[in-house]
Amino acid sequence: MKVYDAAGIRNVAVVGHAGCGKTQLVSATLFAAGAVNRLGRVDDGSTVTDFDEEAIARKHTLSSSLAYAEWRDTKVNIIDTPGFANFLTDARSALRVVEAAVVVVDAVAGVEVQTEKLWAEAAALNLPRLVVANRLERDRASLERTLDSLHRDCAREIVPIQMPLGEEREFTGVVDLVRMKALTFAADASGTMTEGAIPAALADRAAKAREQLIEMVAEADEALMEAFFAEGTLTQDQLESGLRAATMAGRLFPLVCTSGLHVIGVQPFLDAIVANVPSPAEREFPALTTGGADTTVKASDTAPSAAFVWKTIADPFAGRITMLRVVSGALKSDSTVQNVRSEAAERLGHLIVLQGKTQTHVPELKAGDLGAVAKLKETRTNDVLGDKASPLRFGEITFPEPVLSYAIEPKSRGDEDKISTAMQRLREEDPSIGYSRDPQTTELLLSGQGQMHIEVTVAKLKRRFGVEVNLKLPRIPYRETILASTEAHGRHKKQTGGHGQFGDCKIRVEPLPRGSDFQFEDDIFGGSIPRQFVPAVEKGIQDARLRGYLAGYPVVDFKATVFDGSYHPVDSNELSFKLAGSLAFKDAMTRARPTILEPIMQVEVHAPSDFAGDLMGDLNGRRGRIAGMDTRGSMTVIRAQVPMAEMLTYEQHLTSATGGRGLYHMEYSHYEEVPQHLQTKIVAAAKAERGQEVAEEA
Repeated sequence: MKVYDAAGIRNVAVVGHAGCGKTQLVSATLFAAGAVNRLGRVDDGSTVTDFDEEAIARKHTLSSSLAYAEWRDTKVNIIDTPGFANFLTDARSALRVVEAAVVVVDAVAGVEVQTEKLWAEAAALNLPRLVVANRLERDRASLERTLDSLHRDCAREIVPIQMPLGEEREFTGVVDLVRMKALTFAADASGTMTEGAIPAALADRAAKAREQLIEMVAEADEALMEAFFAEGTLTQDQLESGLRAATMAGRLFPLVCTSGLHVIGVQPFLDAIVANVPSPAEREFPALTTGGADTTVKASDTAPSAAFVWKTIADPFAGRITMLRVVSGALKSDSTVQNVRSEAAERLGHLIVLQGKTQTHVPELKAGDLGAVAKLKETRTNDVLGDKASPLRFGEITFPEPVLSYAIEPKSRGDEDKISTAMQRLREEDPSIGYSRDPQTTELLLSGQGQMHIEVTVAKLKRRFGVEVNLKLPRIPYRETILASTEAHGRHKKQTGGHGQFGDCKIRVEPLPRGSDFQFEDDIFGGSIPRQFVPAVEKGIQDARLRGYLAGYPVVDFKATVFDGSYHPVDSNELSFKLAGSLAFKDAMTRARPTILEPIMQVEVHAPSDFAGDLMGDLNGRRGRIAGMDTRGSMTVIRAQVPMAEMLTYEQHLTSATGGRGLYHMEYSHYEEVPQHLQTKIVAAAKAERGQEVAEEA
């Protein structure tokens, strides 16, 4: 394959709400450009960019994938991204390494939730944007309604550079408002395009739409505005160059019309990318100085090489595939580079360009290009590879903290080690996954951005690594404590044929402030218990408190002081005093007013202001305490403290209540006492569970 320099490359990320036809549009684009010889379809699982088995089964993109098309002596790198809220991290990562976002909108549904989020993300990165009104062949599709929703929810500066020929099932092509030509397409989805004159019935509408386009282009540039007022219009060259300059500067966002399913409008869509999207040579890449200050880097083939790793794929057969953007210099196959983070040398084998899962070897990747390399040992997402002399650093892609956790258990005994290895590989691919063992409940916890995220991860465990697990809601890590001080006595005495066992101790227990865990004090005077046996008393108390008293949860936030006791010169030993300490603890708990504590989470909910009242009412119903509320534009941020037990299913509720527009973050805050009526239920559940375990063992 030809090696392209920066001026001949266009990098775009195709983003939008789930179901707007992104993957089908990418498939049609590759087909129309001749990059593939048949049109892949989402419905039959044959698209280039949805090659993962889980994505094919669900008929939705679940992770970003890379493809490319060669069009008009230009290499167009296309990143197809997910549109589900649970997987938007991948879309955000893709936006970091491209020169422009292609925002796809369903011409029936208009702007949807994730479209708004991704538009805002692209705006925050100052990316030029090209808008696609897709699926115009569907019933009730309307460019006019779509444009209204785009102007309302995204930007007034979105301007059509095309208008559709026909509506709904009669959609057969587009009118190019820049060149004033009608482009019609074959009905057999072959992508065959015919150029001709604009039909007379559409001539007036097209002329008016072109006038509006010229006015918008003129508004974006003072010199063009003067020319427009002087001549009443713009020349063809002024229109084309002005449109390109305004798009590259983010002052205008051109809109094109397509049907990915029927391959209509796809070649003009490619033309719009080549004509209006900046090349890496025209848009400097954001970087950091060695001191951490923001700067930018020009795409120069002669500069020291530096490549940014934006995604990692965990392939059980091909090994780790590292996807990277060459920011400066050039990477060559069979060369050695340095990992800036680890300072380790990495040997590059074959450099590859990806067409979905198909790999093509290339001798080098020049500045501005996107590619990949397999089987690097030390390199992970966010790393920088390059020459030792390169001073370049790049801001890391930030991955959100998991918001939902499930407990997992292997279906087959002995699979825990396999789970750990597989999860380590999957976390390299998707750092927004969490995997840990709860130190208190000892459960393995799988955490993610939502229920679908966790379900997809479990499916990957099975399909890729042959590990099957059961999912269940995690146990709440309750704890127990005491509310009163008391003294207690523990005596262990056992007489056998030979040496007996004897240990006797008296202890004092008293509550401590929350978060103090456990303290032990030796207050023995006069040698009533020999010094060597005091640690055994502490160990006995420790063992007993970790087993709990009311419901089997560890007892915390108290102090135990051993102050008296007795011993036998022959029969006393460490085991006897350990058992005596345990008995003394149990005796103390009968009078120390034991109670159950629950973890309280600090919760922050972001949602459109229209939903704020209902969400606050719901949090109150979950025993939450509202701590504050802020307004940020059209969004409201609600801060509250809510028991963890009430938040296990909150993700599903928030999605349902806000139509997917809300998101939340929570982290552990502190422990508080559980209301008495709920303690009774917790104790009953613990007894039932212990009874079931005994029955299973029997």
